[in-house]
Amino acid sequence: MADLQQSLGGLRDALQGAQAAQPAAATDAKPKIDPQGRAYATGKRKNAVARVWIKPGSGKITVNDRDSPIYFARPVLRMLLNQPFVVANRLGQYDVICTVTGGGLSGQAGAVRHGISKALTYYEPELRPVLKAQGYLTRDSRVVERKKYGKAKARRSFQFSKR
Repeated sequence: MADLQQSLGGLRDALQGAQAAQPAAATDAKPKIDPQGRAYATGKRKNAVARVWIKPGSGKITVNDRDSPIYFARPVLRMLLNQPFVVANRLGQYDVICTVTGGGLSGQAGAVRHGISKALTYYEPELRPVLKAQGYLTRDSRVVERKKYGKAKARRSFQFSKR
């Protein structure tokens, strides 16, 4: 029995040593930057797909060759774009250029936010734990449910009447 406890103690020490080494390995990741000094990522949300490039700059966000306040007129959508920068304390430090297709404005804003978050982790890998904790690196997989035959919509039945 004592022999088993000693082997379990050694196993616990080995596991703790491996766990202590893991965070160091995560920060050792090298940035993925192209020759123009940009980081690229693809973000997705509902049916929208955003191709996002970030580079150091003044904080200007360009969506489909238009400024973000013009493309995303609602303040909530513009706030969505800035969330990764606010969490990472990088507000106004990166220029964002993105092209987004598909879906509506809300889905497109979510796709751009997802792309910005991924591009930030490619540019600065040490930001990954902060963005991951907030859930910005997870692709929100919720999509519209398809309409079924015999139903008015995806789940709604036709009105029932006894007459």
